Amino acid sequence: MAYQDTKPRGSRRGLKLAAGIGAALAALLAAGLLFAGNYLYDYALNPRAAGGFASGDRVVDGSGPAEDPDVWLVNTAQDAALTSRDGLRLHAYRVEGTAPHRYAVVCHGYQSNASRTGVFARRFYELGFTVLAPDARGHGLSEGDYIGMGWPERLDIVDWCAQLTEEDPQAEIVLFGVSMGGATVMMASGEAELPANVKCVVEDCGYTSVWDEFAGQLKELFGLPTFPFLNATSLVARLRAGYGFREASAAAQVAKSVTPTLFIHGDADTFVPYWMLDVVYEAAACEKEKLVIPGAAHGEASQKDSDTYWRMVEEFLARHMGA
Repeated sequence: MAYQDTKPRGSRRGLKLAAGIGAALAALLAAGLLFAGNYLYDYALNPRAAGGFASGDRVVDGSGPAEDPDVWLVNTAQDAALTSRDGLRLHAYRVEGTAPHRYAVVCHGYQSNASRTGVFARRFYELGFTVLAPDARGHGLSEGDYIGMGWPERLDIVDWCAQLTEEDPQAEIVLFGVSMGGATVMMASGEAELPANVKCVVEDCGYTSVWDEFAGQLKELFGLPTFPFLNATSLVARLRAGYGFREASAAAQVAKSVTPTLFIHGDADTFVPYWMLDVVYEAAACEKEKLVIPGAAHGEASQKDSDTYWRMVEEFLARHMGA
């Protein structure tokens, strides 16, 4: 017996209309989320986006008081270059130290660049280290049209270290970074390709993951929930920058690390919240130490208690790199 549609014609038209409206609403929602994802991506990760976080990058030009550590760095350093695995021309400042085979790779933070790391670079230089201060991709004098928040940069740091060890097979290297730089060196520490010449890592106020950091900032700055906005932005980052926010995890990387690491954080930090220190510290599988600076806000630990900060760093270096 042949099938016969017994629904009234009007009912069928109503169902089709409802389905069409549902599809249109879904398309509008998807388009809205895509727009929001692109907006938030540009705000946070596009170094050329007007009004975004990343638009304040300023390179120190070498003028100003000679005692300014940033001016000292720019005027003392030589330029170094590296071609990244994806073809970007990367730049670094290099200052030759007095101690043979000792190197410090100093990584800057978000919305900054290597020319503004003079305080840290000069301290390592005074300890005898040859200092290499790379401009992260999309920052300073390095090429790049996005900020990787440490994830693609981790491989750039591996390659900078490989360049140093090719030049000096006896090189002993410390990786040092603050904020995004701290996350970068933690992420690099978990790479199997990291040369064994890297003897230790010092990270200051790095975040657990890009997802965690942006989730907090999304709520703080825009009052938005992670779902669906951060999901959409992470998808856009996957399409435009080649990585998603969840995979960019410092906590997951230190869990694979065998390189001794000193974790530093200020307990008044709300930008990269203080609770993130315990997460990365507990996750780390390597030999590890922890320093908490009371009352220090984000990136202020070395200023708040400089004596304790550098005493701990120097003792850590002495234990893992010799006198």
